[in-house]
Amino acid sequence: MGNAVKTTLLLGLLSGVLLVLGERFGGSGGLMMAFGIAVVMNLGSYWFSDKIVLAMYKATPVGPDHRLSQVVARLAQRAGLPMPKVYLIPDPSPNAFATGRNPSHAAVAATEGILRLLDDRELEGVMAHELAHVKHRDILISSIAATMAAAIMMVARMAQFAAFFGGGRSDDREGSNPIAMLATILLAPIAAMLIQSAISRSREFGADRGGAEIAGTPYGLVDALRKLESASKRIPMDANPATAHMFIVKPFSVSGMLAIFSTHPPTEARIRALVGQI
Repeated sequence: MGNAVKTTLLLGLLSGVLLVLGERFGGSGGLMMAFGIAVVMNLGSYWFSDKIVLAMYKATPVGPDHRLSQVVARLAQRAGLPMPKVYLIPDPSPNAFATGRNPSHAAVAATEGILRLLDDRELEGVMAHELAHVKHRDILISSIAATMAAAIMMVARMAQFAAFFGGGRSDDREGSNPIAMLATILLAPIAAMLIQSAISRSREFGADRGGAEIAGTPYGLVDALRKLESASKRIPMDANPATAHMFIVKPFSVSGMLAIFSTHPPTEARIRALVGQI
Protein backbone atom coordinates (compact mmCIF):
# COMPACT_ATOMS: atom_id res chain seq x y z
CA MET A 1 0.00 0.00 0.00
CA GLY A 2 1.40 3.44 -0.94
CA ASN A 3 2.31 5.90 1.79
CA ALA A 4 -0.24 8.46 0.60
CA VAL A 5 -3.10 5.94 0.65
CA LYS A 6 -1.99 4.55 4.00
CA THR A 7 -1.79 8.04 5.51
CA THR A 8 -5.24 8.97 4.19
CA LEU A 9 -6.76 5.81 5.66
CA LEU A 10 -5.05 6.36 9.02
CA LEU A 11 -6.17 10.00 9.17
CA GLY A 12 -9.69 8.86 8.38
CA LEU A 13 -9.49 6.30 11.17
CA LEU A 14 -8.20 8.95 13.56
CA SER A 15 -11.12 11.21 12.63
CA GLY A 16 -13.48 8.30 13.21
CA VAL A 17 -12.12 7.67 16.68
CA LEU A 18 -12.61 11.34 17.56
CA LEU A 19 -16.17 11.43 16.27
CA VAL A 20 -17.15 8.12 17.88
CA LEU A 21 -15.80 9.28 21.22
CA GLY A 22 -17.64 12.59 20.93
CA GLU A 23 -20.90 10.86 19.96
CA ARG A 24 -20.65 8.30 22.78
CA PHE A 25 -19.90 10.97 25.33
CA GLY A 26 -22.44 13.58 24.34
CA GLY A 27 -24.62 12.35 21.46
CA SER A 28 -24.89 14.67 18.48
CA GLY A 29 -23.84 17.61 20.66
CA GLY A 30 -20.72 15.75 21.77
CA LEU A 31 -19.92 14.85 18.18
CA MET A 32 -20.14 18.49 17.12
CA MET A 33 -18.02 19.53 20.12
CA ALA A 34 -15.34 17.00 19.18
CA PHE A 35 -15.40 18.18 15.57
CA GLY A 36 -15.14 21.82 16.68
CA ILE A 37 -12.17 21.06 18.92
CA ALA A 38 -10.41 19.32 16.05
CA VAL A 39 -11.03 22.23 13.64
CA VAL A 40 -9.79 24.88 16.09
CA MET A 41 -6.69 22.89 17.05
CA ASN A 42 -5.83 22.13 13.43
CA LEU A 43 -6.15 25.78 12.40
CA GLY A 44 -3.88 26.82 15.26
CA SER A 45 -1.37 24.12 14.32
CA TYR A 46 -1.48 25.14 10.65
CA TRP A 47 -0.60 28.77 11.30
CA PHE A 48 1.58 28.75 14.41
CA SER A 49 3.23 25.35 14.98
CA ASP A 50 6.51 26.36 13.26
CA LYS A 51 6.98 29.47 15.40
CA ILE A 52 6.12 27.56 18.57
CA VAL A 53 8.50 24.66 18.01
CA LEU A 54 11.42 26.88 16.91
CA ALA A 55 10.98 29.03 20.02
CA MET A 56 10.66 25.91 22.18
CA TYR A 57 14.15 24.76 21.17
CA LYS A 58 15.70 28.26 21.21
CA ALA A 59 16.53 27.96 17.51
CA THR A 60 18.33 30.93 15.97
CA PRO A 61 18.56 31.76 12.23
CA VAL A 62 21.89 31.36 10.44
CA GLY A 63 23.21 33.36 7.51
CA PRO A 64 23.83 32.21 3.93
CA ASP A 65 27.55 31.65 4.57
CA HIS A 66 26.97 29.13 7.33
CA ARG A 67 27.85 25.51 6.51
CA LEU A 68 24.26 24.38 7.19
CA SER A 69 22.76 27.07 4.92
CA GLN A 70 25.09 26.17 2.07
CA VAL A 71 24.13 22.48 2.27
CA VAL A 72 20.41 23.30 2.38
CA ALA A 73 20.69 25.79 -0.52
CA ARG A 74 22.29 23.19 -2.80
CA LEU A 75 19.66 20.58 -1.96
CA ALA A 76 16.69 22.97 -2.21
CA GLN A 77 17.79 23.99 -5.71
CA ARG A 78 18.19 20.34 -6.69
CA ALA A 79 14.72 19.52 -5.30
CA GLY A 80 13.05 22.49 -7.01
CA LEU A 81 11.97 23.95 -3.65
CA PRO A 82 12.03 27.53 -2.39
CA MET A 83 14.95 28.13 -0.03
CA PRO A 84 13.64 27.47 3.50
CA LYS A 85 14.71 29.43 6.54
CA VAL A 86 17.61 27.72 8.28
CA TYR A 87 18.01 27.54 12.06
CA LEU A 88 20.60 26.26 14.51
CA ILE A 89 19.57 24.68 17.83
CA PRO A 90 22.02 25.08 20.74
CA ASP A 91 21.94 21.43 21.83
CA PRO A 92 24.74 18.84 21.92
CA SER A 93 22.41 15.97 21.00
CA PRO A 94 22.59 15.28 17.23
CA ASN A 95 19.24 15.79 15.53
CA ALA A 96 17.33 17.85 12.98
CA PHE A 97 13.77 18.63 11.89
CA ALA A 98 11.69 20.53 9.35
CA THR A 99 8.64 22.64 10.08
CA GLY A 100 6.28 25.08 8.36
CA ARG A 101 2.83 24.83 6.81
CA ASN A 102 3.95 24.54 3.17
CA PRO A 103 7.10 24.71 1.00
CA SER A 104 6.85 28.51 0.73
CA HIS A 105 6.77 28.88 4.53
CA ALA A 106 9.18 26.13 5.54
CA ALA A 107 12.11 26.06 7.94
CA VAL A 108 14.74 23.46 8.69
CA ALA A 109 16.67 23.26 11.93
CA ALA A 110 19.68 21.26 13.06
CA THR A 111 21.44 20.97 16.39
CA GLU A 112 25.01 21.95 17.06
CA GLY A 113 25.58 18.30 17.92
CA ILE A 114 24.66 17.01 14.46
CA LEU A 115 27.00 19.51 12.77
CA ARG A 116 29.87 18.26 14.93
CA LEU A 117 29.03 14.59 14.31
CA LEU A 118 28.43 14.41 10.54
CA ASP A 119 30.59 15.15 7.53
CA ASP A 120 29.15 17.10 4.59
CA ARG A 121 27.98 14.00 2.69
CA GLU A 122 26.11 12.69 5.74
CA LEU A 123 24.71 16.11 6.55
CA GLU A 124 23.42 16.35 2.98
CA GLY A 125 21.61 13.04 3.48
CA VAL A 126 19.94 14.32 6.64
CA MET A 127 18.91 17.70 5.23
CA ALA A 128 17.67 16.06 2.01
CA HIS A 129 15.43 13.91 4.24
CA GLU A 130 14.08 17.07 5.90
CA LEU A 131 13.48 18.76 2.53
CA ALA A 132 11.60 15.64 1.41
CA HIS A 133 9.30 16.19 4.40
CA VAL A 134 8.76 19.75 3.16
CA LYS A 135 8.13 18.60 -0.41
CA HIS A 136 5.63 15.94 0.72
CA ARG A 137 3.92 18.41 3.12
CA ASP A 138 4.52 15.94 5.92
CA ILE A 139 4.77 18.71 8.49
CA LEU A 140 1.14 19.65 7.92
CA ILE A 141 0.02 16.00 7.88
CA SER A 142 1.87 15.25 11.12
CA SER A 143 0.49 18.40 12.75
CA ILE A 144 -3.06 17.40 11.82
CA ALA A 145 -2.52 13.91 13.23
CA ALA A 146 -0.97 15.25 16.43
CA THR A 147 -3.70 17.83 17.06
CA MET A 148 -6.49 15.34 16.36
CA ALA A 149 -4.89 12.91 18.80
CA ALA A 150 -4.69 15.73 21.34
CA ALA A 151 -8.37 16.53 20.75
CA ILE A 152 -9.28 12.88 21.37
CA MET A 153 -7.35 12.90 24.63
CA MET A 154 -9.02 16.16 25.67
CA VAL A 155 -12.52 14.85 25.01
CA ALA A 156 -11.66 11.58 26.79
CA ARG A 157 -10.50 13.51 29.87
CA MET A 158 -13.69 15.57 29.81
CA ALA A 159 -15.70 12.36 29.58
CA GLN A 160 -13.82 10.86 32.52
CA PHE A 161 -14.40 14.02 34.54
CA ALA A 162 -18.13 14.01 33.70
CA ALA A 163 -18.47 10.30 34.51
CA PHE A 164 -16.69 10.78 37.85
CA PHE A 165 -19.13 13.49 38.89
CA GLY A 166 -22.15 11.64 37.56
CA GLY A 167 -22.53 13.58 34.31
CA GLY A 168 -22.46 12.31 30.75
CA ARG A 169 -25.02 12.06 28.03
CA SER A 170 -28.42 13.47 28.79
CA ASP A 171 -30.00 11.52 25.94
CA ASP A 172 -28.77 8.03 26.88
CA ARG A 173 -30.32 5.51 24.58
CA GLU A 174 -32.34 2.69 26.06
CA GLY A 175 -30.08 -0.22 26.87
CA SER A 176 -26.87 1.79 26.62
CA ASN A 177 -23.95 -0.06 28.17
CA PRO A 178 -21.94 1.88 30.78
CA ILE A 179 -19.09 -0.64 30.52
CA ALA A 180 -18.86 -0.02 26.77
CA MET A 181 -18.91 3.72 27.46
CA LEU A 182 -16.06 3.39 29.96
CA ALA A 183 -14.06 1.17 27.60
CA THR A 184 -14.47 3.74 24.82
CA ILE A 185 -13.28 6.56 27.09
CA LEU A 186 -10.22 4.59 28.19
CA LEU A 187 -9.26 2.99 24.87
CA ALA A 188 -9.82 5.95 22.53
CA PRO A 189 -6.66 7.85 23.62
CA ILE A 190 -4.56 4.68 23.25
CA ALA A 191 -5.98 4.09 19.77
CA ALA A 192 -5.27 7.73 18.87
CA MET A 193 -1.63 7.44 19.96
CA LEU A 194 -1.18 4.20 18.00
CA ILE A 195 -2.66 5.70 14.82
CA GLN A 196 -0.63 8.92 15.17
CA SER A 197 2.56 6.89 15.59
CA ALA A 198 1.73 4.74 12.55
CA ILE A 199 1.21 7.88 10.42
CA SER A 200 4.54 9.28 11.56
CA ARG A 201 6.42 6.04 10.84
CA SER A 202 4.91 5.85 7.37
CA ARG A 203 5.98 9.42 6.57
CA GLU A 204 9.54 8.73 7.79
CA PHE A 205 9.98 5.92 5.28
CA GLY A 206 8.68 8.21 2.54
CA ALA A 207 11.04 11.04 3.54
CA ASP A 208 14.00 8.64 3.60
CA ARG A 209 13.22 7.57 0.05
CA GLY A 210 12.56 11.12 -1.13
CA GLY A 211 15.70 12.39 0.58
CA ALA A 212 17.83 9.78 -1.17
CA GLU A 213 16.38 10.95 -4.50
CA ILE A 214 17.16 14.61 -3.73
CA ALA A 215 20.70 13.82 -2.57
CA GLY A 216 21.29 11.50 -5.51
CA THR A 217 22.36 8.61 -3.28
CA PRO A 218 21.05 6.89 -0.14
CA TYR A 219 24.49 6.27 1.33
CA GLY A 220 24.94 9.64 3.01
CA LEU A 221 21.68 9.18 4.89
CA VAL A 222 22.48 5.52 5.64
CA ASP A 223 25.80 6.44 7.26
CA ALA A 224 24.19 9.39 9.06
CA LEU A 225 21.44 7.21 10.52
CA ARG A 226 24.00 4.75 11.86
CA LYS A 227 25.90 7.56 13.59
CA LEU A 228 22.74 9.23 14.87
CA GLU A 229 21.32 6.01 16.29
CA SER A 230 24.41 5.54 18.44
CA ALA A 231 25.08 9.17 19.36
CA SER A 232 21.47 10.06 20.26
CA LYS A 233 21.50 7.27 22.87
CA ARG A 234 24.73 8.57 24.40
CA ILE A 235 23.50 12.18 24.36
CA PRO A 236 19.68 12.12 24.58
CA MET A 237 17.84 15.34 23.86
CA ASP A 238 15.61 17.05 26.41
CA ALA A 239 12.75 17.16 23.92
CA ASN A 240 9.03 17.62 24.38
CA PRO A 241 7.32 14.28 23.57
CA ALA A 242 4.67 16.18 21.56
CA THR A 243 7.36 17.18 19.06
CA ALA A 244 9.24 13.85 18.92
CA HIS A 245 7.69 12.96 15.56
CA MET A 246 9.38 15.96 13.91
CA PHE A 247 12.99 14.87 14.42
CA ILE A 248 14.97 12.67 12.04
CA VAL A 249 15.66 10.18 14.85
CA LYS A 250 13.90 9.72 18.18
CA PRO A 251 15.28 12.38 20.54
CA PHE A 252 15.03 9.93 23.45
CA SER A 253 15.06 6.14 23.81
CA VAL A 254 11.85 4.11 23.64
CA SER A 255 11.93 0.43 24.56
CA GLY A 256 9.71 -2.46 25.64
CA MET A 257 5.96 -2.09 25.20
CA LEU A 258 6.35 1.66 24.67
CA ALA A 259 8.03 0.92 21.33
CA ILE A 260 4.58 0.39 19.77
CA PHE A 261 3.98 4.12 20.33
CA SER A 262 7.28 5.10 18.67
CA THR A 263 6.99 7.86 16.08
CA HIS A 264 9.95 6.45 14.13
CA PRO A 265 10.57 3.07 12.50
CA PRO A 266 13.56 1.10 13.79
CA THR A 267 16.75 2.54 12.32
CA GLU A 268 17.74 -0.90 11.00
CA ALA A 269 14.47 -1.08 9.03
CA ARG A 270 15.05 2.38 7.57
CA ILE A 271 18.57 1.44 6.47
CA ARG A 272 17.35 -1.81 4.89
CA ALA A 273 14.66 0.09 2.97
CA LEU A 274 17.19 2.66 1.74
CA VAL A 275 19.75 0.09 0.61
CA GLY A 276 17.00 -2.02 -0.98
CA GLN A 277 15.92 0.82 -3.29
CA ILE A 278 19.28 0.89 -5.09
